[in-house]
Amino acid sequence: MRFAGKRAVVTGGASGIGRATALRLVREGAEVLIGDIDEAQGREIAETSNGRIRFQRCNVCEASEIEALMATADAGGGIDVLFNNAGAGGARAKIDEISPDEWDFTQSLLLRSVALGIRYAAPMMAARGGGAIVNPASIAALQTGAAPTAYSVAKAGVLHLTHLAAADLARYKIRVNAVCPGFITTNIFTSAMDIDGSARDQANAAIAGIAAAAQPVQRAGSADDIAAAVAYLASDDAAFVTGTHITVDGGMTLGPRNSWDPNVPSLFAMLEAFKK
Repeated sequence: MRFAGKRAVVTGGASGIGRATALRLVREGAEVLIGDIDEAQGREIAETSNGRIRFQRCNVCEASEIEALMATADAGGGIDVLFNNAGAGGARAKIDEISPDEWDFTQSLLLRSVALGIRYAAPMMAARGGGAIVNPASIAALQTGAAPTAYSVAKAGVLHLTHLAAADLARYKIRVNAVCPGFITTNIFTSAMDIDGSARDQANAAIAGIAAAAQPVQRAGSADDIAAAVAYLASDDAAFVTGTHITVDGGMTLGPRNSWDPNVPSLFAMLEAFKK
């Protein structure tokens, strides 16, 4: 019960990683306010939580709605934990094809929203004597080829924002960290491609199969894997941890496949054939 007596805010908490994290925090004693644009799922999770989860509609592309969400949390007892989770895949176009509006929307959804979440929550946390903020970065912030350009740039921004905010807010005893998910089987991929209905289930199953073969840990990552990392960073177990990130990717970022798969020859192994 690491969060007994604590109150958390989770944006994008109606589904996927946000939902898994909200439920994890509740299981460990927290009361949670989730913000999301999906009112049906948001109200459903609140109604089945025995009063431990509240829901408020929040479009994180609107500064006033982020501010209102934090104000509701503060009025309801304060904010001890913030997970700035809300987001989606954003624009998929390459840098030589993307429109200004697509670029701006993606940055607003994935980076500006995180900055404003911190902006409006931090003074409330400071008034309570501190707190913990966790931001959603990605392995796309660490390397190329993991996601579209606009998404990757936004997530790199989230990662550096985490460093800067940790320094800015240390005086208030507010810790700020990030989590970098790898190949996690939520609906983010199928939603980005506008795949619905039974085709979504089939596509998600195919994604899980691909993920299991894409990294040393031979299974697809789940929302619960990320929720566990977020819970650690938000808890007092991480009281001496700030301004850093945890990569939760099954080892995907270890390097090229030959660095961990003995069945794939490395450059040096291939050159052995040319030795006299």
